[in-house]
Amino acid sequence: VQLVESGGGSVQAGGSLTLSCVASEFIYSTYCMAWFRQTAGEEREGVAAIVDDGNTTYADSVKGRFTISQDNAKNTLNLHMNSLKSEDTATYYCAAKRGRYDCYAGSPSLPYGMDHWGQGTQVTVSS
Repeated sequence: VQLVESGGGSVQAGGSLTLSCVASEFIYSTYCMAWFRQTAGEEREGVAAIVDDGNTTYADSVKGRFTISQDNAKNTLNLHMNSLKSEDTATYYCAAKRGRYDCYAGSPSLPYGMDHWGQGTQVTVSS
């Protein structure tokens, strides 16, 4: 499975961006897909996660501002980001794994359990 992100860029604080992640194929009947972000010197953190039945979870820092969604017909995962803040500046990655275990955006172990990763896309929010 190859994951390719797009949609990153520069935006002013308060603005919006939508990130997309296209999967080359999807072979899992049950799965977890998630968006992560990372800044220099920091660990990768979960932002939003979704499982095959559509249930979603979010990091506290983005609740009410970010929305994760999937378009199964297009093998696409999206992250709609509104009311962006300077602290949202980071490289954003999408990832996927088989099964739903531990698929919570706030789980510190989630990054270590993902099987497939995209290359990342930069989001820069200026204040």
